[in-house]
Amino acid sequence: MNRNVWLLSLCQALLMTGNILLISVIGLIGKQIAPSTSMITLPVALQFLGLMAATIPASLISGKLGRKRGFSIGNMVGITGASLATYALYQQQFYLFCFATFLLGIGIGFGTLYRFAAIEVCDENARHRAISISMAGGVLAAVLGPNLAIMSQEWSQDGLYIGAFASLILLNIFALIILQTIQFPETSYHSSREKSDSIGEIVKAPNFIVAVFAAMVSYAVMNILMTATPLAMIGCGFNFTKAAGVIEWHVLGMFVPAFFTGRLIEKFGARHVILVGGLLFVACIAINIHGQSIWHFRAALVLLGVGWNFMFIAATGMFSQAYKEKNKAKAQAFNEFVVFSCVTVTALLSGWLESTVGWQNLNLYVLPFVLMVIVIFAVNAKQSRVTA
Repeated sequence: MNRNVWLLSLCQALLMTGNILLISVIGLIGKQIAPSTSMITLPVALQFLGLMAATIPASLISGKLGRKRGFSIGNMVGITGASLATYALYQQQFYLFCFATFLLGIGIGFGTLYRFAAIEVCDENARHRAISISMAGGVLAAVLGPNLAIMSQEWSQDGLYIGAFASLILLNIFALIILQTIQFPETSYHSSREKSDSIGEIVKAPNFIVAVFAAMVSYAVMNILMTATPLAMIGCGFNFTKAAGVIEWHVLGMFVPAFFTGRLIEKFGARHVILVGGLLFVACIAINIHGQSIWHFRAALVLLGVGWNFMFIAATGMFSQAYKEKNKAKAQAFNEFVVFSCVTVTALLSGWLESTVGWQNLNLYVLPFVLMVIVIFAVNAKQSRVTA
């Protein structure tokens, strides 16, 4: 795999490190400076809303100005948001801090397109491996993010995690510098002179909707179960350290397989890898329903991570072949908005659902969506064999 793909993977790793860092501290900061308990999670909610709001503009801006300029804008918004958050914490201005987390979400929204950029800087026959490698940066983030969150606490004595946002500024600056060394194809800088189709026409392309649906379900189910797991574990009497350990195993399950998922897709096809991912989700849900020991939680979360990896990367690869070059910006904007809108909704609902319907019922509620993906792609794979 060429140098540009690995550099994009490093940029992805820096983005994910920042995400993990934010997840580690935003809720705690809200608890310390929010004017009321009902507003503790407002900074988290606004971060996700910023991410959702950025998906469509980020794709269109990258299509118009090129990947390098688009990602650079995203990093500069991230630097602005982290700087503003640092100032807000010094002044203990809660609402300014909320606006800063909204800007950070926008910056993250631009970064979600790294996996599509990886496709554009590699050979056509290596697109699945390129997506895989770009996501493999999560392994570095899984190790660096939590440790950076812990170390950054020592950089300030006020207990408001100001050091975490100083780290976030540095991560965005590093990514911005690396971006300038990546060689993107010339077509990334100039939008096609050929007029793009309407979104109604674009979504009618073969495999377009099913690929978007698989990516949406994989991310939404993974997110809601991942977010609710620590709450369920604490409800079962486990301490925070045990819950954090389970999440660490989950994150490794999400990203370690990325080193070979691309080759599996090339060998067996995207449809079959999506099916395997769906079956791993079913196994995860079955284990969660079966018991609530530390081993149940750990095994289920590892299977959830690997299942997400298989399903999301394979769905992204299939999606990338379901639109014409002239429709790239619109198609990617549609996909990112649908996927990350669902991620936002599930992030906001997971805690409420776990506390109201219970852990086991929550698993049963998401099962039909996974089964829908399995059925759709089982039929889709059969039709492809008949056509062939």
